[in-house]
Amino acid sequence: MEDGDNFVPNQPPLAPAPTEEDDHNAERNSNHSRQDVGNMLYGCEHYRRRCKLRAPCCNEIFTCRHCHNEAKSALSNPKERHELVRHNVKQVVCAVCDTEQQVAGICSACGVKFGEYYCEICRFYDDDRMKGQFHCDDCGICRVGGRENYFHCRKCGSCYSVDLRDNHLCVENSMKNHCPICYEFLFDSVKGTTIMKCGHTMHVECYTEMIHQNQYRCPICSKSVLNMSGTWQRLDLEIEATAMPEEYRYEVPILCNDCNSTGKAFFHILGHKCKHCNSYNTRMIGTGEDPR
Repeated sequence: MEDGDNFVPNQPPLAPAPTEEDDHNAERNSNHSRQDVGNMLYGCEHYRRRCKLRAPCCNEIFTCRHCHNEAKSALSNPKERHELVRHNVKQVVCAVCDTEQQVAGICSACGVKFGEYYCEICRFYDDDRMKGQFHCDDCGICRVGGRENYFHCRKCGSCYSVDLRDNHLCVENSMKNHCPICYEFLFDSVKGTTIMKCGHTMHVECYTEMIHQNQYRCPICSKSVLNMSGTWQRLDLEIEATAMPEEYRYEVPILCNDCNSTGKAFFHILGHKCKHCNSYNTRMIGTGEDPR
């Protein structure tokens, strides 16, 4: 370098000044971080959520309506027992900062999101999005399992698996009844339900236990819930091999629970076969008379 030359060392280029868009992005990222505080860390045995509900019916605070209903159904005084109507909830309490406020999706005080899933209609919050929550306008409540996997049957009055579309016997408002085994109301139960061949519904776990106890008839209409043809064939063989004493060889009037037909069948201790549909799911509707 010769005398008089100005030497300027290599320097990194200056960072450009932040733009208005950069400021917006930074603010948005900050808001998202704040909303995610406590995700999946709060809730109860029923739901993961970051708020609690003030029940308007008793003015008490519970994490969810199931917590409320379990507590109130256990009260010793039957007159004090009641259930929370989800749509009537007006106030929630933030689980992070303990601020009570009107129903909303985000806390007005600390900015935390009360639930990754939020339904303003149902006042429903849940951080666990793996459940596939969705709101059904026809049911009027939120369901789980993914909207794409369910359809609403207007006659039955509930959402069913798409596998059952045009593949089930409709019974009007069948889901707006109690499970015939445990008597829990089916329409908004958190337990899985199943539709039997007759169109009546019950909890899956109750149905499984019923079959485990060798009960194959619907508790409501007494129709067979399984394909019993193999069982009826075995009964044919057993009855053929087990002759009744002479004094019991007479016909009795029967009603078939499966096809609703009436008729007569020879009395047998093992069962009476319907002549119309070959079912042994029948009942005697009279004593019959010894023809002698």
